[in-house]
Amino acid sequence: MSLMDQVNNDIKEAMKNKQQERLDALRMLKAEFIKNNTAPKPTDELSVTVGHAKRIQDSLEMYQAGTPAHEKILKELDVIKTYLPKSMDEAEVVKLIGEIKARGAKDMGAIMKELQPQIKGRFDGKRASELVKAAV
Repeated sequence: MSLMDQVNNDIKEAMKNKQQERLDALRMLKAEFIKNNTAPKPTDELSVTVGHAKRIQDSLEMYQAGTPAHEKILKELDVIKTYLPKSMDEAEVVKLIGEIKARGAKDMGAIMKELQPQIKGRFDGKRASELVKAAV
């Protein structure tokens, strides 16, 4: 089942259970999928979900903690996070970097090229870049 199908099914469930905040978050994610599908260069659904979660996370900085808007965004982020893969910790990423280096990748670009698909949506790319710099 694709991510879009899962979101559609969860929208139906949220409507049946009258979960308005969950429904709103799912509808926003579905709108992102539709916008992506009509884009000139559509990407995969995981990339859309990761990008949407990142934008929500960035919007948290605009509101003070404890305000109703901040709490609403936190709840929306919690809903979206259920569609993201399990996150990785720093030790796992360092281990992956070591494995990639052992296979012969010597410069930062080659390591990042192999590492990026493995950590997509599971670990922060900026932090991974810092780890690669430290390892090279």
